[in-house]
Amino acid sequence: MLALLLALAACKGGGDGKDKNGKDGADKGPEAVAVEVAKASRRSIAASYNGTAALEARGEAQVVAKTSGIALQVYADVGQHVSAGQTLVRIDADRATLQVAQSDAQVRKLQANFARAQQLASQKMVSANDLDQLRYDLENARASNRLARLELSYTIVKAPISGVIAERSIKPGNLVQINTPIMRIVDNSRLEATLNAPEREIETLKTGQAVQLVVDALPGKTFEGRIDRVSPVVDAGSGTFRVVCAFDGGGLLQPGMFARIRINYDQRANALVIPRTALLEDGSEPAVYTVRADKANRLPIKLGNIDGEWVEVLGGLKEGEPVVVAGKSALREGSVVQVITQGATPGAALASKDAVNAAPAKAAK
Repeated sequence: MLALLLALAACKGGGDGKDKNGKDGADKGPEAVAVEVAKASRRSIAASYNGTAALEARGEAQVVAKTSGIALQVYADVGQHVSAGQTLVRIDADRATLQVAQSDAQVRKLQANFARAQQLASQKMVSANDLDQLRYDLENARASNRLARLELSYTIVKAPISGVIAERSIKPGNLVQINTPIMRIVDNSRLEATLNAPEREIETLKTGQAVQLVVDALPGKTFEGRIDRVSPVVDAGSGTFRVVCAFDGGGLLQPGMFARIRINYDQRANALVIPRTALLEDGSEPAVYTVRADKANRLPIKLGNIDGEWVEVLGGLKEGEPVVVAGKSALREGSVVQVITQGATPGAALASKDAVNAAPAKAAK
């Protein structure tokens, strides 16, 4: 009887696998972390430099009045295309015309006096000194006459360059003051964007390389251009050098637009790449988490070119090896993982989960 009672007590106390606190005695181990992975694969990738800049016109000129007077006629308005040398404004020329007439008369008078003095000098009736004085007076009068004609030409204001009238600050009947800007002409036949590239790119960005441009004002449109010139000097203060990109103007692109520029300087057709989201952002050397035997392993890698959402791997990873693209923030070296999906691009798992969640909803309908 005693032996039977002891056996029953032992079964009641420890037969259910729990300790005195009612907790499971068996060690189930750490809980697995759910992750998404993508395999390292091969594809074409382009090395590029990206920057932003404002578009500028190739040429720009302020039209300045070189004389004073009333503007009698204005021949150009804002938005109108003009050619170099085209008449833009005609200023009252009455005063300048009278000055030309006066200088013409003075020149004719001195020419006659000089001719008469030459005849008298041949007869020894005029000294050489008097003849020289008349010659100098005639030359001075001719110079004054050329100056008067130049002032008269200033009453016709002409375009210094070809382009589009961007501003006009004068109307017919207005008083024009000398050296006052009255119009602004912009040559938009070619537009330029100046990038301040870091000095590490000085060996990669070269004149003639293709450039792609997009502007916020024209979403969905891409414009092609070229690097027109590269400064060979690095600014000591900022550590940058100037790269000037040129684009065809006269169309949708306009000066002043904010541009986003991409310069592709290297193209590789069969590069080993992984999604950019797989990179660990902990401030240390480039690394990823790979999955081996259901455990996370931190793997240092050597990076190459970065192209959008893809990054080239030059070493440390083999083709086909999985890398964690989602859930990596909860991982540590040796963490037990559970791969919930596997794809070639980041976000593929989210799309598949959305499809799974949508299926019951359709069935319910």
